[in-house]
Amino acid sequence: MRIRSLAMMACLALAPFASAQQTPIAFINAKLISITSDEVERGTLVIHDGRITAIGATADIAVPTGATVIDCAGKVIMPGLVDTHNHIGGVGGADGSAPIQPDVRVYDSINALDSGFRRAVAGGLTTLNIMPGSGHLLSGQTVYVKLREAKTIEDMMIFDESGEPMGGLKMANGTNPMRDPPFAGTRGKAAAMVRETFVRAQEYKARREAKAAGEEPVAEGGSDEKKKDPAARDLGLEALVEVLEGKRIVHHHTHRADDIMTVLRLKEEFGFRVVLHHVSEAFKVADEIAAAGVPCSAILVDSPGGKLEAAELTMETGAVLERAGVKVAFHTDDWITDSRLFLRMAALAVRAGMSREAALASLTIRGAEMMDLADRVGSLEAGKDADFVLLSGDPFSVYTKVEQTWIEGARVFDRSDPDHRL
Repeated sequence: MRIRSLAMMACLALAPFASAQQTPIAFINAKLISITSDEVERGTLVIHDGRITAIGATADIAVPTGATVIDCAGKVIMPGLVDTHNHIGGVGGADGSAPIQPDVRVYDSINALDSGFRRAVAGGLTTLNIMPGSGHLLSGQTVYVKLREAKTIEDMMIFDESGEPMGGLKMANGTNPMRDPPFAGTRGKAAAMVRETFVRAQEYKARREAKAAGEEPVAEGGSDEKKKDPAARDLGLEALVEVLEGKRIVHHHTHRADDIMTVLRLKEEFGFRVVLHHVSEAFKVADEIAAAGVPCSAILVDSPGGKLEAAELTMETGAVLERAGVKVAFHTDDWITDSRLFLRMAALAVRAGMSREAALASLTIRGAEMMDLADRVGSLEAGKDADFVLLSGDPFSVYTKVEQTWIEGARVFDRSDPDHRL
């Protein structure tokens, strides 16, 4: 990167560029990949107060008076990468006491100082869905985070308009949650246990609504306390009611085609929103997934091994789903794929027939949509958060390096910084 003066270089070295930076910054002469518009070979991106204020061809964008100007000739700028499925931070969700634990919040176990977050920003990741594991039918509530420099998980969380942390609900089927009682030993029993739990959530929702309306809710079986107050709070069922009401998305681990269809049946029966994760055999039921209007967050691995139900995982999954009309994102499942290698996953999908446009979207805007965050992240547009990655070359070239990662106008990774290179 060329910077216009030594004085400016010193300024860039010393200033932390806090998210509320007072001086506009203009990145000029870069190739811009905005995702939602055509690529611009020589463009300008202007950010101020943590937001994108202007973007377009350099000839068409006026640099604000007094702005810090950074010449990015020969570089590429694209949106910060959005990972819909990640496990960094030393996470721990549900335990061995039960197969279904919707009351567990994964963010109560995350160490914001975990080194994994540094690996992630080195790979250009800016927004994550941090998940508990898949050893349960329902292992807890996920959390959506920005990889800001932080000491606590609260500093990373993304909050909704009511001030609540945003996140989904992690579910799984197939072999992972199949074990000895109280867990399910068969796929049929697993689905039955999930159905029973959602029926209880429907009944709990009805009782709460009856109480709010001043009616007498009907008691259910259970503890004496619940019989005294049938609408007494239940933290796990509260989370499931959020799912039934569409406020919380189910992020569902599933591999085999028959397991995918089980998820689609449950989605149809209970009306919840769902993202299918991993989907090793999605290519077998791509039309059915498309008909259900369900998006997929896929993973590609470039070496054999793993579990039997993922034996038919193929690099063509992204292309097959794209042709069927399914929205596709990719995810790292870090450590399954190191966060520093996320760009490579979409490149492998392109090699296997996925379009460049869909592959770029799969790393950015599609993941944002699957996390209800597309109004803030996933593309370079005026008004959106200033989350972006500065690359040394094309995102799908094996020679390209992530040079800088910016979140809300703050530079959180710089490859030229010796500490960051660690």
